[in-house]
Amino acid sequence: MTRADQDTIDLQDFLKLTGLVQTGGEAKFRVQGGEVRLNGEVETRRRRKLRRGDLVEYAGQRLTVDW
Repeated sequence: MTRADQDTIDLQDFLKLTGLVQTGGEAKFRVQGGEVRLNGEVETRRRRKLRRGDLVEYAGQRLTVDW
């Protein structure tokens, strides 16, 4: 199954796939530390499901989930 076949992606996986973080451990640390915003609000659940159109903000970067 390809990524395009799926309706959601975990926040931590999105951070890794987009290169915003290098490892799963870093993703966990950053998300649980309150450094990531989802649709304008702090999100601390690393397994939060993202859907097409969601806006993720971290370290001055803003990315829209587009698959």
